[in-house]
Amino acid sequence: MEKVKHFLKLNDFVSEELSYIFDRAKVIKANFRSYKKTWTLEDRTLVMIFEKASTRTRLSFEAGMNQMGGNAIYLNTRDSQLGRGEPVEDAAQVISRMSDVVMIRTFEQDIINRFAKNSRVPVINGLTNEYHPCQILADIFTFIEKRDSIQGKKVAWVGDSNNVCMTWLQAAELFDFELHISTPKGYEIDSSKIEDSDNVFQHQDPMRAVKDADILTTDVWTSMGFESENKERLKDFANWQVDRKMLKEAKRDALFMHCLPAHRGEEVSAEVIDGPQSVVWEEAENRLHIQKALLEYLLIGKQQT
Repeated sequence: MEKVKHFLKLNDFVSEELSYIFDRAKVIKANFRSYKKTWTLEDRTLVMIFEKASTRTRLSFEAGMNQMGGNAIYLNTRDSQLGRGEPVEDAAQVISRMSDVVMIRTFEQDIINRFAKNSRVPVINGLTNEYHPCQILADIFTFIEKRDSIQGKKVAWVGDSNNVCMTWLQAAELFDFELHISTPKGYEIDSSKIEDSDNVFQHQDPMRAVKDADILTTDVWTSMGFESENKERLKDFANWQVDRKMLKEAKRDALFMHCLPAHRGEEVSAEVIDGPQSVVWEEAENRLHIQKALLEYLLIGKQQT
């Protein structure tokens, strides 16, 4: 049997594949906006497995699969045998025999890796504690729409070195742009993960990280699964709020990004996220179109763009 291709982290694909997906998403989005059908996934079935709560991930995958002519089935681990102790490996064997593609949103990356190893169909990472590849696809696609190629640009990440940050790190290597990261002490990226990189830089001072940046991006200070640390994190991250002063250090036409949901007054001020340089709503919308292109590529390969 031919080896199945999965999308468990961004660098599972090479840059040429991702560039194709960006080009294809542009076509799919244009078709959608002009009420032109793109039913290349007719009669195909997507199973969506959720262990973590979701708004954008469920909506974008479910609506996207329907808009491509296919079907989407929602499974929550609480309502299935997975929530009653069925081994991930067994669930993968069964679910992949009844569907064409699986998207999983869970906690540990090991869970999705084990599922994919036992799946007969492509598996997509809808989010884990370690990575959030579909979000970064949407972010870069949004930048391409607004500013063209991201190669050679400067992206500033301010906040927690979480799953979104770690996926930006992979993107910097794939697309050859600079990623400047600033986190509070104790929340830094393990230096061993970036010591061989010419694209990734860490700064103690967030103002240095955002200087002349083309993109200024952040996320909530307390990700799902870390709620018990919330009080401590609010104190630790107090100087890492993206506000007007910080945005002024970036380029005049810099874009502000956030994967949402956002906490105004914590990781970002209201005047930034609701201001003219914010593209957060475009990012959210583009989850829909970039994931349609991803699903199509995994299921039937390249199409005319």
